[in-house]
This record gives sequence, structure tokens and C-alpha cells, in this order.
Amino acid sequence: MTSRFDSFVVFAEMRTGSNFLEANLNAFDGITCHGEAFNPHFIGYPNTTEILGVDQAMRDSNPNVLLAAIRDDPASLGGFRYFHDHDPRVLPTVLEDPRCAKIVLTRNPIESYISWKIAQTTGQWKLTDLKARKAAQALFDEAEFAAHLEALQSFQLMLLNRLQTTGQTAFYVAYEDLQSVDVMNGIAAFLGVPELLEELDKNLKKQNPSPLSEKVSNFDEMTSALGRLDRFDLTRTPNFEPRRGANVPGYVAGVKAPLLFMPIAGGPLQEVRRWLAALDGEKQNALLSKMSQKDLRQWKRRRPGHRSFTVLRHPLLRTHEVFCHRILNAGQGSYLQLRRTLVRRYKLPLPEEGHEASIDKAAHRAAFIAFLKFLKGNLAEQTAIRVDPAWCSQSQIIQGFGEFTLPDLVLREETLASDLAALAATFGYTQAPRIEAPVSRGPFALAVIYDDEIEALGADVYQRDYMMFGFDRWR
Repeated sequence: MTSRFDSFVVFAEMRTGSNFLEANLNAFDGITCHGEAFNPHFIGYPNTTEILGVDQAMRDSNPNVLLAAIRDDPASLGGFRYFHDHDPRVLPTVLEDPRCAKIVLTRNPIESYISWKIAQTTGQWKLTDLKARKAAQALFDEAEFAAHLEALQSFQLMLLNRLQTTGQTAFYVAYEDLQSVDVMNGIAAFLGVPELLEELDKNLKKQNPSPLSEKVSNFDEMTSALGRLDRFDLTRTPNFEPRRGANVPGYVAGVKAPLLFMPIAGGPLQEVRRWLAALDGEKQNALLSKMSQKDLRQWKRRRPGHRSFTVLRHPLLRTHEVFCHRILNAGQGSYLQLRRTLVRRYKLPLPEEGHEASIDKAAHRAAFIAFLKFLKGNLAEQTAIRVDPAWCSQSQIIQGFGEFTLPDLVLREETLASDLAALAATFGYTQAPRIEAPVSRGPFALAVIYDDEIEALGADVYQRDYMMFGFDRWR
């Protein structure tokens, strides 16, 4: 009997048991799982250099080469693990291929988050011998967990929708199901492999078997934060919460002022937050944030006449600020792993970690130009790196807002002082504080390196924003 599948993909995330699932899949003679084949930072596993004769450079140049190699391998039914931040170019091909079997592995998101935090602290991502176990407690961070949950939920919703619209089904398996040899044999049967396992792989051990109360140092704070979430949807498969496309927990509401700020990453976030708090003589921590959709609906109902707003920043200035904060910088706030990948794989001429301040003007300009060229391909989904909210098009972010609510006002940074003063005056704040001027990050301001070449590159990368919002030259 001919199998209905000629490849498979395991959709999972970090700390969901995917290593254990892969080890057991590979115990079947007719199945080979090739690890994180499309992880942008390595190929398959951190210490491997190729899969089936395809190295990382070949894969990054054309991911379909590796897809074909896995699919066409005559030795066994081949597959790989795919996380939400892996190479986005392969996803449409995989999802639209009915001969690529889909296995969806899920875990309670708070469990996977705490496991990830502990692994970050100990540096131990796998355990094969209990004598080598490293113990630690995790520190729960509400904002970080909200972002974690948002990413998982968005990816799961996308998977569900694509399977529905293409008339496919997946084999769903929960973290707890992985300890059942019958479930593992069921996955093999789903894939069309008749072999049965008598027992599960014993090499990998559960790293943190204690209850959450013992694994989290600020457990009471965590339970209080989780109490604001809808726990009945938290463990649904494949959805965790009611459907939403907008980043509602990132919205910020005034203490008393009926104003809602909908931030765009890379913009003047802290300056607007401080202004909004100062309207009522408060500090930033008094502002209302991290709201669920239910919280936001209630906030709106209690404040008839409320106004919401977002702020556009010139694409070139926004990109330069993100470049200095996330890429050039190797300290706090840096996307350090991405920085290393950009240096190694995309040859960005960045200074060594810890020596960013020593960069001269010419080198700073050259590195920024290289980053703009990288973004040209990244935004077109031609790289192995996913498009980050910090540099995606502002028009795309505002479109995402519309999944829940659209801003009443789309303001611009260059006229923000007068626009905010007028907005505050409509609610009786006639002596509203003046918003602070943004402070440039990095060793050189954009004005120091700006020229026609940089303007042309920025306009080319963000031509949609330039067109949609009428942006002209930065200077």
C-alpha cells in the first residue's frame, strides 16, 4: 500500500518536548526527523553543518533545495521540526502540500515558558543523566510571558486557518501524551509506517519535574498575573485565547485621561508613555497596560468619548534607531543571537561584541547601509530570518490593529508636540506637558551619516510606507 505522505513536519516550540518526540520518531526504522532543519541560526542541530548534502549556505539561498532533499530521500520518510520563528519562506510550500504530513505538538504555555526560563538560567537544554541536572528557579515576567503567549497564539491560529482552507487535517499531540508508547505508535500509523515500538526512548530525562510553585521564585506574582487571563482558553488546542490579530497587551491607557496609545515598535514609545502619565501627574508605572481584549472593551465602555492614537515615525529614522538599539548594540536590549547570525551569515560589518562604542563614522554608515540591504530581502521574505515587529512596515502594524480596533488618530512624530497638545485640550487638559524630544541611540545620530544613498535605500526598502503615508525625504 502506498503511503499518502512523502514527508512530514512537526510544528512545535521550544520546551514543548519536541526533542523527546523526535528521538522516538527516529526510533522507527522508516522515519527520519532532521531536527530544526530551517532554524535561521543553524541547520538541523547547533553542531551540524549539513543535512542530506545541503549545507546552511545552500539552504539559506534556496530553502526549497533542502525541502526537496528531505522529501525525496529514498532511505526513509523524512521530516523536520518547525518553530514559529524559523525560515518563513518554507511555510507556504509546506502548508499547501497535502503530501507533507502535519504533526502539531502543544504544551501548556506557562509550563513551556517557565521551562524556557530555567533553561536560560542553567544553560542546560537537554538532560540524559540525572547526575548532570542543574537546578534553578525561574523569575516570571508578565510582559515577556504576554509576548510569548501572543506569538504562540498567532502562529497556532495561522496553522489552523491554513489547514482549514486547504482541506487538510493534522495529528495533534499534547506534551503529556508523549509518555504514551501507544500515542507514539499512533503517530507512526498516521505517517503510514506499520512498525510498532515496544517502549519509549529512555535517553532524554524530564529536566524540571517539580510543581510550578517550586520552579518559580515569584509564584504569587505569577498567579496574580495569570488570573487576568481567561484560563479556560489557555490550554485549548490549537487556540489558547479568543482569536485576535492585534497586540492588545501592548496598548497603554491613561491613568484618568480617556486616551489609549497603540504603540508601533521602533517609534517614540517611552516619550509618549511619559507624556500620557504626566497628564495626570503620575509616573509611567501607573498607566494601564497588559490588557486582554475583555479588559480593553470594559475600559472603552467606562469612558464614552475616549480616543485612541498611534504615532508614525519616518521609516529611515525608525530603522536607524532599531539598528542602533537591537543590532549594533551587543548589550542590554540587543537581539544578540540575531546580531551574530547577521555577522556570520549575512556579513554585516559590525564591531566585535563589547566594542560598539569604538566604531567610527564611516564604519557606522557602512554597517547601517548593509542592514538596510538585508532588510530589503528580509521584508520580501527572501531570507531565513523572520520579519521582526521592530522593523516591519508601519502600515502592516496598523493593519494588524484593525483585527480588534483601529486608532482614531494616526499622528506623526514631527508634529507630535502640537498634535498631543490639541488632543489633550479636547478633554480639558489646557496645560498639558510638552512631550520630551527623543534621545538618539548609538554612537552617531542619523543626521551625521545621512546622505542621498541612505535616503534612496530607505525609500526602496519601505516604499509601501512612503506611498501609504506620504513620507518624503528625511531631511
